Amino acid sequence: MADPQGFMTTTERELPKRRPVSVRIMDWKEVYERQDAAQLQRQAGRCMDCGIPFCHKGCPLGNLIPEWNDLTWKGDARTASDRLHATNNFPELTGRLCPAPCESACVLGINQPAVTIKQVEVSIADQAFDSGWIDAQPPERLTGKTVAVVGSGPAGLAAAQQLTRAGHTVAVYERDDRIGGLLRYGIPDFKLEKQILDKRLKQMREEGTRFRPGVSIGTDISWEELRARFDAVVIATGTPLARELEIPGRGLDGVHVAMEYLVRANHAVAGDDVPTPISATGKHVIVLGGGDTGSDCIGTAHRQGAASVTNLAIGRKPSGGRPEHQPWPMTPTVFEVQSSHEEGGEREYLVSTVEFLSDDSGAVRALRVAETEYIDGRRVPKAGTEYEIPADLVLLALGFTGPEAETETTQLGIELGETGAFSRSADYQTSAPGVFVAGDAGRGQSLIVWAIAEGRSAAAAVDRYLEGESELPWPVAPTDRPIAL
Repeated sequence: MADPQGFMTTTERELPKRRPVSVRIMDWKEVYERQDAAQLQRQAGRCMDCGIPFCHKGCPLGNLIPEWNDLTWKGDARTASDRLHATNNFPELTGRLCPAPCESACVLGINQPAVTIKQVEVSIADQAFDSGWIDAQPPERLTGKTVAVVGSGPAGLAAAQQLTRAGHTVAVYERDDRIGGLLRYGIPDFKLEKQILDKRLKQMREEGTRFRPGVSIGTDISWEELRARFDAVVIATGTPLARELEIPGRGLDGVHVAMEYLVRANHAVAGDDVPTPISATGKHVIVLGGGDTGSDCIGTAHRQGAASVTNLAIGRKPSGGRPEHQPWPMTPTVFEVQSSHEEGGEREYLVSTVEFLSDDSGAVRALRVAETEYIDGRRVPKAGTEYEIPADLVLLALGFTGPEAETETTQLGIELGETGAFSRSADYQTSAPGVFVAGDAGRGQSLIVWAIAEGRSAAAAVDRYLEGESELPWPVAPTDRPIAL
């Protein structure tokens, strides 16, 4: 195990410093500095190597957390990297982007701050890349079978890498001009510099995975044609349909769903020409929605030079500690201060947006809002509490409702479930033989760690479909319930 007394001698939770706000909002580089090696080693040493490591329950990938904590404490970074990559294709991504349900389940978290699992993870991954330990792992033999993966987010990339290493010839189709999906264009560079993603894509190319950006399946190539070309197809298109706010004034200029804003901002940061940019420069920005996407919008608006940024949430402000109804080892809903929140702006709770108000030119000038009250469990505007908030740019970061499914349902006859995601059986297969679904497209909006876990599991299902058996790992079921195989 790690330091047998580490959780008693090092009781404080230490993370690397964030770059000063005044500096970091002037660029798009990542917020965190590299962690001091001695500090990282102390933090890894806090891992208790519990008899029952509940962090495994918190992680859908089944990451071997106590093992690589122990190896990090001992200074064996190379072996720590091997153990980390044994269960996770992209720890450099989860270590940056995952909200770390493993830490909520950490046994130490019962009466102390949890082990900094996520930070140890990303530090191991970054050192592995810096030290040249991330080698291509091409298959020893080719099976002669072909697989198309549609969508290049974390689920699609994980499925593609696993299937390529199993010996299948894999082509990843992406409708955007670059590979990465929301990793590329939905996540700002201050959370994920794209060179990090590109390093992993380079490894995948060297292993034999083929990438086909700029191809929209269903239009450029029909789903029937794709299915005829390949022995199996994996749909990993995510849930790009944004949750809307259908209130008066929704069609005004300056009111956008978050991804319209973030995607164009990421293109601009990449140096691309953006014909119709959405900029917060000099504007009073309102962000509706308090999740990660809303935080990304806040940080982007700060870097674009917004005059003001206000974040409105319809519900109550979460508590500062673990609520009684979400005891350990559940993942609690707590008040969180992300790096974007540190950079300025206001956060207001129990605010219901009633109407978007227009100026003389048809652009948004303000929001009419009201206090939120709860009636029979529903959140509704409280009568008589309306007031206005000035706004030049409004961003709707209210979550996502499901996949864009029209071409799949009409061309392949794939069925949708009650949630609007693609319906699938216990082996990730849809009603169309040989067509599988991985990630949010089948699960619904979820976490990056679930997407990778589903990509790995769907790859095992495809491998078994093609070969009759598979040695690939199958970490999760298409639902939270165990499956019998």
